[in-house]
Amino acid sequence: MADIRDLRIAAIGAGMGGLGVALAFAKKGFRHIDVFETASDLGFVGAGIQMPPNLVRVLSRLGCWEDIYAEATDVKGTSIREGSTNKELSHVAMPDIEEKYGFPHCTGHRASLAGGLYKACQKEPAVRFHFATVLVRYESFGPRPRLVVRPRDGGEADERLVEVDLVLASDGIKSATRHQMLAELGVEAQEQDTGQAAYRIMLKRSEMEHDPEMLALIDSDEVVRWIGERRHIIAYPVASKQIYNLSSAQPDDHFAKATNATYTTRGSKAAMLKVFEDFCPLVHRMLDLVPDGEVCEWKLRSHKPLPTWVHGSVALLGDACHPTLPHLSQGAAMAIEDGAVLAEVVSRVAVDANATVEDRAAAISRAFKVYERLRKPHCTALVDLAFQSGRVLHLGEGKAREERDREFRLNGKSGSVPDKWASPDVQKMIYGHDCVQEAVDEHDRILAEIKEEEEQGQEKKTDGVHGA
Repeated sequence: MADIRDLRIAAIGAGMGGLGVALAFAKKGFRHIDVFETASDLGFVGAGIQMPPNLVRVLSRLGCWEDIYAEATDVKGTSIREGSTNKELSHVAMPDIEEKYGFPHCTGHRASLAGGLYKACQKEPAVRFHFATVLVRYESFGPRPRLVVRPRDGGEADERLVEVDLVLASDGIKSATRHQMLAELGVEAQEQDTGQAAYRIMLKRSEMEHDPEMLALIDSDEVVRWIGERRHIIAYPVASKQIYNLSSAQPDDHFAKATNATYTTRGSKAAMLKVFEDFCPLVHRMLDLVPDGEVCEWKLRSHKPLPTWVHGSVALLGDACHPTLPHLSQGAAMAIEDGAVLAEVVSRVAVDANATVEDRAAAISRAFKVYERLRKPHCTALVDLAFQSGRVLHLGEGKAREERDREFRLNGKSGSVPDKWASPDVQKMIYGHDCVQEAVDEHDRILAEIKEEEEQGQEKKTDGVHGA
C-alpha cells in the first residue's frame, strides 16, 4: 500500500462519535470508510444538546458548523436557581465566550447537530453508511480486523465477514466492541451505578407563549438550572427558539426496582410530577404541559475507567470508553474530539510501500496508543469533574449546602462557581483546549516514547530467553 489513505476503515455506530470520526477521516483524505449502524436511520429526536466552544472548534474545522449554527442559540449567560422557590442563587454572565475562546457556546437540537454531521458525510464519496446492520462479533482484532455483521432483521445465514485495516468503535455505552475486547484481554468490565436517571422534555413555543414567565425563558439566550436535593432540571431554547428543552437528573428509583438491564423506561406523568413536587410553580406549569403517555426516563450509566481503549487495530471512542454524566455538557463534545484526534494521528502513520500487513498493523496500533495517551487523561478528568459537580448540585440541608450557596452568590467573581459547567476556571480548562493542536504538538514526542517502550520490552524478552 503506497498511500496510508487507502486504508480500509470501519466505524461502528452512527451516533455523534461515529459521524464525527467518519467525517474527520474523510477530511484527512482517507478514501474507504464504512459506517455500520444498527438503527434504520439516525433517529436523533426529542432532545436538546449543548455545543461548547471546544466542540464548535472541531465542527468548524470539519466544515459543517455554519448550517448547525443557523438554528442554534448563542448562550450569553446562565441562571442557577433554587428549585423550590425559583430564587436565583447565581447569575453568571457569559457575553465574551467567543472573544475568549474563538468560538461561541451554543445550544441546539440533537437532530440539528447529527443532521449537520450526516449531511457533511454524505458529501464525502469516501463515506458509505450501512444502516440496519448489526455487529455480531469480531473474528480478529488484528493485524487486519475481521468482523461479522448481518442485517438487523436477518439470521445466522445472513451473516457476512468484513475485513478492514482498522476499526473505530463508537458503539456507545453498551459497546459490543468493548465487551469482546476486554474479554479477549482477560479484563472484566466494571459498570458503575451513578444512581441517577433523567427525563428529557421538549416543549413547543406555541405551548409556552401564553405564559409571560415561560415566554421569557424561551426568548432568552440563557441556560437555566433549577436545583434541589438529589435532583435538578436544566433548560434552554433550541431550534431557533421554537422549542424549549428540559433535561433532569434525579434518583433512578424506577430502574433500581427493575429486573432487567434496560436503560430507558416509559414513565407516568404522575411519577414525574412527584419527583419534582416541591419545585416552584413555574417548573410545575412546564411539566404539566408534557402529554400523558409521553414521559420517558433514561438511566444515566457509567463504568469505571478502562485499562485500555485500544487493542490491535481497533480503537474505542466516545461513550464506548468514557461515558459521562451530563452535568458538564461534554459527552458529545468529547466523542467528536476523539474522532478528530484519531484522524490526525492515523494520518501521520508512515509505512513503506513494501511494508508487510503486520508492519502496517503495528504502525496503526502505535497511532492508536498515541490517541489514547492524548485523550485518556483529559477525558477522565472531565468525567470525574462531571460526577463531582452533580454531587455538589444535589446537596441537602447543611453546612456544605450553605457554603455552596455562598459561593453561588459571588457569581463567579472568585473565578469559580459550584456548578462547574458555569465556572470560569473550568470553562478555561475545557473551552481553551484545542485537541487537534495538542495532537499536532505532542505526536512525535509520544510516538517516540511508545517506540522506546516497545524496544525496552523486546530487550527484556530477549534477556529472559538468554537467561533461561
